[in-house]
Amino acid sequence: MPNQAREQALAEIAFCEAILAKGGLSVLSETLAGVTDIDAFAHYPAGDVFDPASNAQWYYHCHPATEVSDEHGHFHCFLRPDGSDGPIHHLVAIGLDARGRLLRLFTVNQWVVGDDWVDAATAIPLLSRFDMQMPRPSYLVNRWLTAILVAYEPEIIALLHARDCALSAHGTDARQDRSLEVLSEFRPGSCATAQV
Repeated sequence: MPNQAREQALAEIAFCEAILAKGGLSVLSETLAGVTDIDAFAHYPAGDVFDPASNAQWYYHCHPATEVSDEHGHFHCFLRPDGSDGPIHHLVAIGLDARGRLLRLFTVNQWVVGDDWVDAATAIPLLSRFDMQMPRPSYLVNRWLTAILVAYEPEIIALLHARDCALSAHGTDARQDRSLEVLSEFRPGSCATAQV
């Protein structure tokens, strides 16, 4: 059954990308529709996207451009188990290239997103609850994000464990250590999960 869910999610990803491509669009262009000037670190869309049925939340942002990076920006995906006023837990970040193609999945340190920290054992059951069924800002982008978390669930689980191992190796104040930003990453097409 897990393989069937993965195959269905991969088909969903391809479907969303194909429908967008018919209109000359991508996940990235659809996410930034109507934006004329992209500000580094700003959240797109403003105010984030929150699904009150699943308590899933996301935003997209980018960092200042560098010549060495092939990443345009990334989605940060969260879950708020107790609703919009409750704690917020970062699940994974999804990096895109300038054409809106999936580049990498990665985890970040707590100081990066300022979430309510939970360890991998607590975060992993939240992955299946990330189900973004909202019409705005783009139903296809929301479906695509949901499918990414399903299709790459085993890799995200490995990333969360690697994140915790990286923090354990750096001592008690590691979650606020500004020298530790990306703690683990996975690039589809590679078979290794990197750990800082």
